[in-house]
Amino acid sequence: MNKPFIKQEKIRFKHIDYAGIVFYPRFLEMLNDLVEDWFEEALERPFSKMHETNGIPTVDLKVQFKNAARLGEVLNKSLWVKELKSSSVNCGFKYTNESEKVVLEGDVTLVNVTIAEDRNTIKAEPFNEEMKQKISKFVIQTT
Repeated sequence: MNKPFIKQEKIRFKHIDYAGIVFYPRFLEMLNDLVEDWFEEALERPFSKMHETNGIPTVDLKVQFKNAARLGEVLNKSLWVKELKSSSVNCGFKYTNESEKVVLEGDVTLVNVTIAEDRNTIKAEPFNEEMKQKISKFVIQTT
């Protein structure tokens, strides 16, 4: 059975607002970090190499904020594949706190693109078979 990609994130002072809870844009930065780590660690396609000629921009994002996260807490961030298409991947994600309460959850759709040498033209490009195989290891059917 496939498993999600999981990373931990400690809530730091830089993440919080005046109320002492994570400021919502920081959650999206954490999501980008999770996607970047997934590509580097699990898919063996680090952004540092990919972005020379390609990219994986977010084209759709749905987020539900469930509970506050506070300074010093550690979140478990999970990412899994809900649907893999020829040039895009729809992923589910969830952050839980140490009490296993859901803090944040949602969906993100990423598109594999090629970037022209002049950096002015970007177009969708199908994933190659090797990448499809790697991504498919994270497909989890949810009900």
